[in-house]
Amino acid sequence: MIKQAFKRPYAYAFILIVIAYLTINIILSEFYITIQYIPRYLDTIKWHEFLLAGIFSIIIAAMVAINIILLYLKWKERRFLKQQSFLASLGTLAGFSTGICPACITGLFPLLFAALGTSFTFLSLPFKGLEIQLLVIIILMLNIYFLEKREKTRNLSA
Repeated sequence: MIKQAFKRPYAYAFILIVIAYLTINIILSEFYITIQYIPRYLDTIKWHEFLLAGIFSIIIAAMVAINIILLYLKWKERRFLKQQSFLASLGTLAGFSTGICPACITGLFPLLFAALGTSFTFLSLPFKGLEIQLLVIIILMLNIYFLEKREKTRNLSA
């Protein structure tokens, strides 16, 4: 079923969802402001963390797109699964919470804490928010696994 997500017209939907997700994430996390200051702070940036956070953000965007397409295909077959849609939603929201670079920008989750009067930043975590992005990737991978597992067991029983 995952192969079907990369065939037309779903391949176009995949690209559109990835671009839309990254655009929303850049706007929510205000990364467009942060990127202006990168040339000024070239010496102080930990490039391995910065690049890893960017790669994780792209992976999360791709996995969110795959999850959305697979859930749509399930819905189209009239077998909408509540557990998988919950995990996909959780992974998407958690991905938005970390932003593009969780160590250098606010993201959605710290903004929600700020609305409640509490300050919070992912920079205070041991790996500066990368662990949250890794957790999101694991959640989205598990969701894809569960969607594929259900499809395989359905095919075996038919």
